[in-house]
Amino acid sequence: MPGLLRGVARTAVVAGTASAVAGRVQRRQASKFAEKDAETAATRDEAYYQQTAPAPEPEPAAAPPPAPAVDPLDQLQKLGELKASGVLTDAEFQAQKAKILAG
Repeated sequence: MPGLLRGVARTAVVAGTASAVAGRVQRRQASKFAEKDAETAATRDEAYYQQTAPAPEPEPAAAPPPAPAVDPLDQLQKLGELKASGVLTDAEFQAQKAKILAG
């Protein structure tokens, strides 16, 4: 009978150890899979919200600053200098002068 009890006790110890190890492995795997599932769900949700989120309103383009007012007298003076230096002919000078005075 002592041999039988020893065999039963040994079997109980081996089974208990095996059960504890298997439980630990199972919990570790479940934890790892849960983390991976959570990452996958977060990635999927983020992709979904990026597709369904309304596009941000474009900001209205700023109007270009108004052109500085050009003084016709300054323009005529520069035009006269160009004619005096020989860059402009009399005909070109008269055409540009007419534009400046008309505008």
